[in-house]
Amino acid sequence: MLTQEQIDFFNENSYLRLEKVFNKKEVKALSEELDHVIHTFCTPGRGWEGPWREKYLKPDEELKAQLTAIHELQHYSPAWARAVLKQRLVDSVADLIGPEVELHHVTLHAKAPEYGTPFPMHQDMPFYPHENGAYLDAIVHVDPADEEGGCLKFLKGSHKLGPLQHILIGAPHLPTDQYRIEDAVSCPAEAGDVVLFSLHTIHGSALNRKPRWRRVVRFGYRNPHNRQVGGQAMGRPGVMVRGVRPKVEGVAVNVYGNWTPPVKQ
Repeated sequence: MLTQEQIDFFNENSYLRLEKVFNKKEVKALSEELDHVIHTFCTPGRGWEGPWREKYLKPDEELKAQLTAIHELQHYSPAWARAVLKQRLVDSVADLIGPEVELHHVTLHAKAPEYGTPFPMHQDMPFYPHENGAYLDAIVHVDPADEEGGCLKFLKGSHKLGPLQHILIGAPHLPTDQYRIEDAVSCPAEAGDVVLFSLHTIHGSALNRKPRWRRVVRFGYRNPHNRQVGGQAMGRPGVMVRGVRPKVEGVAVNVYGNWTPPVKQ
């Protein structure tokens, strides 16, 4: 699904933007069902905490910054349940970490209008550490995101550094004087685009100053051979979105928990 040029770009830069993965009709359905979930189940909050906020936010911004988040949208909405299986997307992921691909988690990050909380430079590894880098985050853009809207920013080639020690006061983040958002390259995207990056890619985003929400949804995809060692969704089997689940030594898949399904006579 990916060209060699795209694969080379990802391997060199730590991220890759896929344009128009979801068409206008699909984006409309994703947006409408996401709005329903947000209005029904979510309460905006301050977003990530920690000493990094002093670097990223002015005093008035610190008081007003808001973020809305919720996990596992595929359990709330058929449009999002279909989205995690989008063939172009999962085939592209497979070209980078495959051939088998397992969905690990789904998370909404919606930055509020004008004062949408930023994210400090960090890797996603501390939140759901795995044995190796065969794990991609796929950021589905429901709204356009440009510089003013707090688009994603990446430190080029940073996935090659492997897992780094993070500051664990508040949400895990990297030292703001050593890993500066000013040194990161911006990755603007349109609604329907998906941005892929590694579990080890250093990334962040600035305040959303637009007069509208900036909604993105993260799909975490892994090669099922890549064993998780802690964090979010630890021990929970994910949906296989490409290929058939392999048997991995040391990983027991017990979909039914402590209940054993009856055997047909």
